[in-house]
Amino acid sequence: MRSIEQAYLIGVDGVTEVWLVRHADVYATLDDFDDPGLSPRGREQARRLAERVRGVGVTAVYASPHRRALETAHSFAEDVRIDPRLAEARAQFTGGRLAVQEGSDTIVERMRAVVGEAVSTHPAGRVVMVGHGIAILNYLCDVLQLAPGTLRLFPACASISVVRVKAGRRAAAGALCDVAHLETMS
Repeated sequence: MRSIEQAYLIGVDGVTEVWLVRHADVYATLDDFDDPGLSPRGREQARRLAERVRGVGVTAVYASPHRRALETAHSFAEDVRIDPRLAEARAQFTGGRLAVQEGSDTIVERMRAVVGEAVSTHPAGRVVMVGHGIAILNYLCDVLQLAPGTLRLFPACASISVVRVKAGRRAAAGALCDVAHLETMS
């Protein structure tokens, strides 16, 4: 069993755990389509997320420059490193549908880069990165070696996906879209 755990980077020295967090809710009271802040529901989600994050010991916190990601990150950390590579995929609403205008390869490349730099900077630490659903899903497809768009998961607002990374080894997923901290919310 130990060799299987090591293959998935469980209990391996020098592994950095990266928590990919989707920003908390903005949609309940969406009033600014360009850069919305958290809704009352989102502030409650962020509060619950903060309780969970504060209990595990975090080495560093990174966030997309978008207001919703920054507000989520600041709910549990004062020192937040802003990185534009964590931004959501370029997209546009047309005819009531979301049309992604950025290729999966480009999204994965920038997510790999920001995760890789964080792992180099914080070896054997726990890093929280607050970003956006489409970008996180594309990166998770890469980690799981799935074709983009084939991971049929919905990254709920304030959900946590955990990836374990060690320099020179392929990343391993530890959790996908976990919302245990939100389960008692109506």
